[in-house]
Amino acid sequence: MTQSSFSVVIRLAAIIAVSVGAAAASGQPGPIFERTLANGLRVIVKEDRRAPTVVHMVWYRAGSIDEMDGTSGVAHVLEHMMFKGTGKVGPGEFSKRVAALGGRENAFTSLDYTAYFQLVPEHALPQVMALEADRMANLRLDAKEFAQEIKVIMEERRMRTDDNPQALVNERMQSVAFQEHPYRRPVIGWMSDLEHMSYRDAQDWYRRWYAPNNAYVVVVGDVDHAAVFRLAEKYYGAIERRALPERRPLAEPKQLGIKRLEVEAAAKLPYLEMAWKVPKLQDVDSDREPYALEMLSALLDGQDAARLSKDLVRGQKVAQSVGAGYDSMLRGEAQFVLDGQPAEGKTVADLEAALRSEIARIQEEGVSEGELARAKTQTLAAQIYKRDSMMGQAMEIGAAEAVGLSWRDIDTMQDKLRSVTAAEVQAVARKYFKDDTLTVAVLDPQPLAAAAAKPPMKGPLR
Repeated sequence: MTQSSFSVVIRLAAIIAVSVGAAAASGQPGPIFERTLANGLRVIVKEDRRAPTVVHMVWYRAGSIDEMDGTSGVAHVLEHMMFKGTGKVGPGEFSKRVAALGGRENAFTSLDYTAYFQLVPEHALPQVMALEADRMANLRLDAKEFAQEIKVIMEERRMRTDDNPQALVNERMQSVAFQEHPYRRPVIGWMSDLEHMSYRDAQDWYRRWYAPNNAYVVVVGDVDHAAVFRLAEKYYGAIERRALPERRPLAEPKQLGIKRLEVEAAAKLPYLEMAWKVPKLQDVDSDREPYALEMLSALLDGQDAARLSKDLVRGQKVAQSVGAGYDSMLRGEAQFVLDGQPAEGKTVADLEAALRSEIARIQEEGVSEGELARAKTQTLAAQIYKRDSMMGQAMEIGAAEAVGLSWRDIDTMQDKLRSVTAAEVQAVARKYFKDDTLTVAVLDPQPLAAAAAKPPMKGPLR
């Protein structure tokens, strides 16, 4: 390092020190710090002194996208089994210890990752870090515990998917929309796979993916980053890194025409879901279309003045509910989804025609600058408001890292959203909303059977 470069670093360090102090004094979150341990575990810390609490999260880059046919749902199954104990901590004791510290905890599994979190008083950070490090390295998988927990998971599937008509339609639509891509499998798993799963499947998954070099820790709250790094070294540093399985590129074959499916299920009302394959965000700086698609979603849904609610629910009264969704931050393939339920006296065909008409209107007429400005304000405000929550900040950091982006990209992504033009929104509407990339799923409601009394579930849903 040259002397001039060293001087620049010293000046930057002084500026950062002042900004950290100013942030703490003004009640604003401070900057983000990162360190990688020798075993490959990355530790990301954001100081926020507004309350004497801290969020501690461990993220594993292992979700249903990494599963194989025949063991769908194993990522979620292991999430449940992570609470079943180690040599030091008995089954169910993890949650009890966190509660005794005055905190709360849970976990979640997605297409792309699995994450575990605790929200505790700041003085309890060492204890929860020790607990997470222990189960990262020393989880005990017991056949008897597994046999009990898999029943809980199967009941969770029944309640959240099999007995939920809209969720069932979405699950079946994904299995049709994707021919080869792993996103065709549900995160919770197919029931047949759960019925034939053994604790050895969960054990294999744990040994394959739960390594420090396939994980990262996110800490947000009333902490000093240097102290957090020392704690991470103390509790996580001794866990050995392991060789990870090769991850091969995943590419869905080109869709060759519209796909349609009908799902018959007990329900009061019909339901429609339409999904187009669209690009995801890959290069934060050079990509433009994902930002335009995100703004298109905001123009259609997410605010009182959004087009779908204004035109189809309150205006034409063709829908009783309607929505739009797009997630650009994925490891796999992205989709743009429109869905809804027709109003009384209307059919799903009426609703499909109305949704297509809304897209066609944007393709032909574009959007006004004022309308786009309102959508940007709503979208960016939502991004800013979630930073009022320590959990929201931790989720924002963790979600970006999980899909191969960086926490350093977050502000850039917001700037890119601000720069989206009306012409770019119209361009993506014209380019991607064609039938050759579309899958349409319809719920055909069947008579509701008499509600059968079900025994209460044993064990927590996660």
